[in-house]
Amino acid sequence: MSKVIQSVRGMNDILPGESELWELFEETVRSWLKSYGYKPIRLPIVEPTPLFKRAIGEVTDIVEKEMYSFEDSLNGEQLTLRPEGTAGCVRAVIQHSLAAQRPQRLYYMGQMFRHERPQKGRYRQFNQVGVESFGFAGPDIDAEQIVMGARLWDDLGLDGIRLQLNSLGQADERAEYRAGLVSYFEKYQDVLDEDARRRLYTNPLRILDSKNPTMQEMIAGAPKLMAHLGAESMAHFEGVQQVLRDVGIPYEINTRLVRGLDYYNLTVFEWVTDKLGAQGTVCAGGRYDGLVEQLGGRPTPACGFAMGVERLVTLIRESGGEPTPECVDVYLVYQGEAASRLAPRVAEGLRDQGIDVLFNCGGGSFKAQMKKADASGAMFAVIIGDDEANAGQVTLKPLRDNGDAERAQKRVGIDKVAEEIMNAVIDGDES
Repeated sequence: MSKVIQSVRGMNDILPGESELWELFEETVRSWLKSYGYKPIRLPIVEPTPLFKRAIGEVTDIVEKEMYSFEDSLNGEQLTLRPEGTAGCVRAVIQHSLAAQRPQRLYYMGQMFRHERPQKGRYRQFNQVGVESFGFAGPDIDAEQIVMGARLWDDLGLDGIRLQLNSLGQADERAEYRAGLVSYFEKYQDVLDEDARRRLYTNPLRILDSKNPTMQEMIAGAPKLMAHLGAESMAHFEGVQQVLRDVGIPYEINTRLVRGLDYYNLTVFEWVTDKLGAQGTVCAGGRYDGLVEQLGGRPTPACGFAMGVERLVTLIRESGGEPTPECVDVYLVYQGEAASRLAPRVAEGLRDQGIDVLFNCGGGSFKAQMKKADASGAMFAVIIGDDEANAGQVTLKPLRDNGDAERAQKRVGIDKVAEEIMNAVIDGDES
């Protein structure tokens, strides 16, 4: 016997029973985004590799170690499975001149791919909801996107998600700060771990985000970026905070919050929880005003965030928010030549009336079919034998007994069965 082929490690199936929770989450998210005026955009999973090198930065962990990249055998083009969504969305905005027409509020959902060691809440194929805006320069759009997060947690029935906030200032302010940070870390070469030493001269801000416990005291004494921000950057940051105070959203300023992507400037934020262990960030983003121009477009202010679907679905499940499994209304049982010809027409007629029908396939005795009907969770069995078929009738049998004698099994004309079912459902709801 040949060996059973398994899924790729870190790329998981989402099975029936779990998929319903995902669909509930997605429906809630679509409704939430629509209420803020964000419109859907659908983007390719595969993009040119240079897009991510230019957008994310060649000396980031994502580009150096985590991207799934390959050469197109037809034309030799270097391609990559998208590790994040913002770069592809910016590429689409530039390619189709979307921001040149008017400011844009966009969102997308889908799979991202990073080649890393799988663990709880961190997978090689993972799903994100991305939210991006283009053409809005003020702090109001930053604040709106943060406020949106607070509303979504409420819509999903989640608590214990905290907001952390920081400002990275502008590129020149960060460059000045970066030089001071390198000088500081150079004094502690013996304390820096391998990752920190590798990042020291390429991306020293990421050292601030290290979770290595032996480095925490040294990192705590590092210079603070906030001290290097100019008046305009500070005014922008204060504008964001003012909106949050006005609408009553608590937050903490985390001066070590730097994000892992090179394209951010000014506001950065994360929504975090203590309920997911080490993978505590469920939503993160910020402003990236220079990225559109960096990728070949006109200078365009931009701001966005992404949330991890797997992590949020886990939180929903652990908070008891799983949906009640939905069952079909009717299981259609039939046997006999005349019945087999009538049954599909009856099923389609019921569906025309908005009634969900699970049609018995594969034959079987009446007894076997009725066992399947009962196991299906359907409210009713519609039973058709040759006697019913020849009389233009069906037998309607309630499967969820509530002690009501009037709802016992009975014969019903084909043209009346939908009405009988809907009346029974209404009566049941009222009781």
